[in-house]
Amino acid sequence: MATQKMLKFVTLGRQMPEKRSAEERSEDFHEIYREFADAKAAEQASRCSQCGVPYCQSHCPLHNNIPDWLRLTAEGRTREAYLVSQQTNTFPEICGRICPQDRLCEGNCVIEQSGHGTVTIGAIEKYITDTAWEEGWVEPIRPAVERAESIGIIGAGPGGLAAADRLRRMGFQVTVYDRHDRSGGLMIYGIPGFKLEKDVVQRRNALLEDGGVEFVLNCNVGEDLSFDAIRGKHDAVLIATGVYKTRDLDIDNPDAHGVIRALDYLTASNRIDLGDEIPDFADGELDARGKRVLVIGGGDTAMDCVRTAIRQGANSVKCLYRRDRANMPGSQREVQNAEEEGVEFVWLSAPAQFIGAAQGESGPATAINAERPHIARVRVQKMRLGKPDVSGRQSPELIEGADYDEPAEMVIKALGFEPEELPRLWGVEGLEVTRWGTIKADFRSHQTSLSGVFAVGDIVRGASLVVWAIRDGREAADSIADYLGASAQVAAE
Repeated sequence: MATQKMLKFVTLGRQMPEKRSAEERSEDFHEIYREFADAKAAEQASRCSQCGVPYCQSHCPLHNNIPDWLRLTAEGRTREAYLVSQQTNTFPEICGRICPQDRLCEGNCVIEQSGHGTVTIGAIEKYITDTAWEEGWVEPIRPAVERAESIGIIGAGPGGLAAADRLRRMGFQVTVYDRHDRSGGLMIYGIPGFKLEKDVVQRRNALLEDGGVEFVLNCNVGEDLSFDAIRGKHDAVLIATGVYKTRDLDIDNPDAHGVIRALDYLTASNRIDLGDEIPDFADGELDARGKRVLVIGGGDTAMDCVRTAIRQGANSVKCLYRRDRANMPGSQREVQNAEEEGVEFVWLSAPAQFIGAAQGESGPATAINAERPHIARVRVQKMRLGKPDVSGRQSPELIEGADYDEPAEMVIKALGFEPEELPRLWGVEGLEVTRWGTIKADFRSHQTSLSGVFAVGDIVRGASLVVWAIRDGREAADSIADYLGASAQVAAE
């Protein structure tokens, strides 16, 4: 037993990498956790119980071989650990940073259920891949054989990039089209740097480009280039656009100055972090500095918004959520981080009305327009939890007569995202969608109603996690390869 490298959870407690103090990290957009030292990573990996039925693996959307790369890390075989981890995951360094491990692998760890504290899977995954980058073990794609068939991928988010990586490794010619000026989708423009520093995404994009993936950026399909043109140019097409349409509120003054969409707010902040000039930030519209900020919503996007506002120097930041803490969809770890940084959560509360500043009422420097007043207050309704809805979650119910006004100079709507009407925007006939507007695709093959056209990620699932998009992209790549193989066989006959 003296030489036993694993099962040390009985003698070693759970430890995360050192977290920077709330005061320090609130001043910048750098990641909040420091790196694991080699010895500490090996020590924490040795706590794994090496279960016969690893729940961590089964609850990972990618089914990562977590017990094996934990054991290899504990044994000091970090390069082998990296080789195992990247077999199933296109972006392990990204998943190690932003996956909600408390809801997935770590939340289902066997030793967590027995009261010993979960293995720090995400932090070790991040350590393994960051070490691989530092040591030069991460190499560009070099296909053994080049194939003539080409695939066009619309969307440079995690689903599209995961598919591009896998298809390029098979030797296919891959072109990725995206409406933005940088590839990465929400990983580059939606997720703040304190969760995912942008150089982590950019080095992966550069590696794909070095491996032969072609990127066509600033290309808005349906305007700059038609879908039919892309389809005519390639042997297969993958739609991986994500969902960007913001859900809205049916209340008074929804378009008041100071009421902004979460994605607009986060994109501006991330662009500033990347060194871009953003006029709406410079004139103060998308800058929270000196303002009382209210964020409406309880998901991961809301958590990103409240923590960004703190870093921009808001006077106060409050988050309104219509359910309680136990029923919120966002990561509990993120809620804790936000509270440490000074965010106040107002549970069981929902907006009823946006109230603009009256003439002569003090407010921000923005001019007051009678037709479009600047936000001054939010009428807040208090709620209670009633019977569960069809999903099993308790439905919020209004408490009559418990309304009150909450002052605010900026309100950020983080209510989730919906799909854009792609068939209409792209002028495509025959591309079937669901009643929610998502693209209808086979859940195994990811094939749509159009021959040779596949779809993955949020545009199929609805707003979901990066790790699910990666899984979809990898699966779709295999389906596309099978489709092109079958097509080639038919052509040869």
